[in-house]
Amino acid sequence: MDPVIIVGAGPVGLALSLALARHAVPTVLLDDRPAGDAEEDGRPAGPRPARTVVLRPHTAAFLDRIGAADAGERGARLTGWRVLRGGRTQVRVEFGDAGPAPLHVAQSALTTTLAALAENSHHVEVFRGSRLTELAQEPYGIKARTRAGTWWRGSWLVGCDGARSTVRKLLEVQYAGRTAVERHAVAAVRADLPWPGEGVLYRGAPRSGPGAECVARPLGDDRWRLDWLLPPGGGVVTPEALVARLEATLRAWTGTRHPSYELLDTGVHTVHHRLARRWRRGRALLAGDAAHLVGSLGTQQLDEGLADAENLAWKLGRVWHQAGRDDSGDDLVDTYATERRGAISARLRAADQVRPLLRRAGGLRAAVRGKSAAELLTDGHLGRGRIGGPPVYGGTAPTGLDGVVTVGTAPGALVDDVQVIAPDGWTGRLSERLGGDPLVVLVAPGTRVWDRSRWLQAGLMPKLVRLVGELPVRARLLVAESYPGAAAHTVLYIRPDGHLMAALAGVREEAMRLCANRMLGRPDDAEE
Repeated sequence: MDPVIIVGAGPVGLALSLALARHAVPTVLLDDRPAGDAEEDGRPAGPRPARTVVLRPHTAAFLDRIGAADAGERGARLTGWRVLRGGRTQVRVEFGDAGPAPLHVAQSALTTTLAALAENSHHVEVFRGSRLTELAQEPYGIKARTRAGTWWRGSWLVGCDGARSTVRKLLEVQYAGRTAVERHAVAAVRADLPWPGEGVLYRGAPRSGPGAECVARPLGDDRWRLDWLLPPGGGVVTPEALVARLEATLRAWTGTRHPSYELLDTGVHTVHHRLARRWRRGRALLAGDAAHLVGSLGTQQLDEGLADAENLAWKLGRVWHQAGRDDSGDDLVDTYATERRGAISARLRAADQVRPLLRRAGGLRAAVRGKSAAELLTDGHLGRGRIGGPPVYGGTAPTGLDGVVTVGTAPGALVDDVQVIAPDGWTGRLSERLGGDPLVVLVAPGTRVWDRSRWLQAGLMPKLVRLVGELPVRARLLVAESYPGAAAHTVLYIRPDGHLMAALAGVREEAMRLCANRMLGRPDDAEE
């Protein structure tokens, strides 16, 4: 079976190659930038302290699973979040030591970590200086030609080659959207700010108008990234003007006439909103910046690109290993485009509806859907709610399931990261077992106080162990003492990316087989 070709060795392309490697799928990674001479936005691609990303807890856990925990250790997990308006706290959020918290990390640290992992992976081959020039679709694969004249044959090809994607252009896919939705002046500094470890959204007095909004996020070691929202239609931001803005902000925050700081980096970040009309043509797919651009109201484009990689990896892994045995698995790849494009489209619609109200001079006069302006902006920055929250993938559950029950997680939504125990005695959080096979979780109160040899032979366990072993898709069995909204003996069927497929009352053989078939991309009425 031919490898998967990935075009673009940025964070999304690298993460996708590593996620596929976990499924033992070989990849060829083609990048048009020469080794050691990559550029970003026309500048040498050395470390840029002002170029950072905030990752939702689930995305950070995905990076941990593909071996990139080192990148997180070089960043900072937020200990809290607050919104200040004219010096008054409007919103205050604390993240406990055991609870999930957003991760703020420099993109250079993330890319360096992922690139090193790819270079040392037996399943990944990286070829720098390989500019794509031509694609040729085949019935059971795809060919890609680079500028040097080399032809590469792959089972699939994924364009992760950025907003100016060559893959997207060769596929003749339109990239519609809005230009310059927001502009931000950005600075990375080393300074002693009043909120160590916390993210802060500082908004000026109610009548201060546009441009009075600034976000400060910690990077660890007294390093911070500051973002000032610029007025629409503004001109060039000179270095002198940016430094003056920085010093005025630090004076207001620290109460010091001559605040002490070290300037590490500056820049201007322009947010565009775009969405490719199609994410798949034949054996070619799009992901990351090649497929979409988001980023207003605190949402994070790279976080969404990594979500693309996680969603696509397990599906391509299934189809790649299934090739030649069951053609229905090809439909599973279609669900990637349906789910992820739908999620980004919903995100963009929500931003378009809310942004004009939030950005109106003087701020929001009334709550939107029961939330204040400060709460809505918090949703965007912390990856919550309709603006920033993880998507719910409709149609995840097969139709006609018997014994479906309601729990605290809707079908298609991300499951809660509860403590679990495996039959072999392993204990940890549910997120640690994601990314490979689907999970079957039995809710069984009291498990931890029983001897393992006892509960393995008690109640539903023997029947569940047998059934899981007979499913057409291999699954991992786990037990949880509790799960939000779930009664004892509830069985959860969870996709490899952590989205709930179904919650069942007890062991339902036919329902679980339908879930397993859905994992293979088979229709609900397919015969085994």
